[in-house]
Amino acid sequence: MRYVDEVLQEGETVRYVASISWIGYLPGLTLWVGAAVLAAVLPAHTGAYAFVLIAAAMLFLVGAASLARAWFHRWTTEIAVTDRRVIFKRGFIRRYTVEMHMDKIESVDVDQSIWGRLFNYGDVIIHGTGVGLEPLARIDRPLELRNHITAA
Repeated sequence: MRYVDEVLQEGETVRYVASISWIGYLPGLTLWVGAAVLAAVLPAHTGAYAFVLIAAAMLFLVGAASLARAWFHRWTTEIAVTDRRVIFKRGFIRRYTVEMHMDKIESVDVDQSIWGRLFNYGDVIIHGTGVGLEPLARIDRPLELRNHITAA
């Protein structure tokens, strides 16, 4: 069961659920492409054969670890907008949560780079009265999240 479903109050409904962008997988995928290129150009019967093979294997393993970390981060992060509040949860065993009621939100900023505009991801910063929510980094469809928050 999702964390958001566990903390809903009586009569509260979820209006929008956001997620971390797939762009977090790019470093691991880039390492895998590098490993594939090294394996494809593997020199046969030369002194560099073992070195290139080890380098390709290391790139593959580091890429796999990077992909696993990105997947775990995306899987354990929940962002939801309800009719009463914004809920942010990060973590699996050690959990970090922030909730901000809609009447306490002053503004919502979206920061997108050129790549963010092209691939539709960006950082969302929610400013509240007195304190703000930490930047939500690499959010998929950040303008849609902002629109759901400000429409309330």
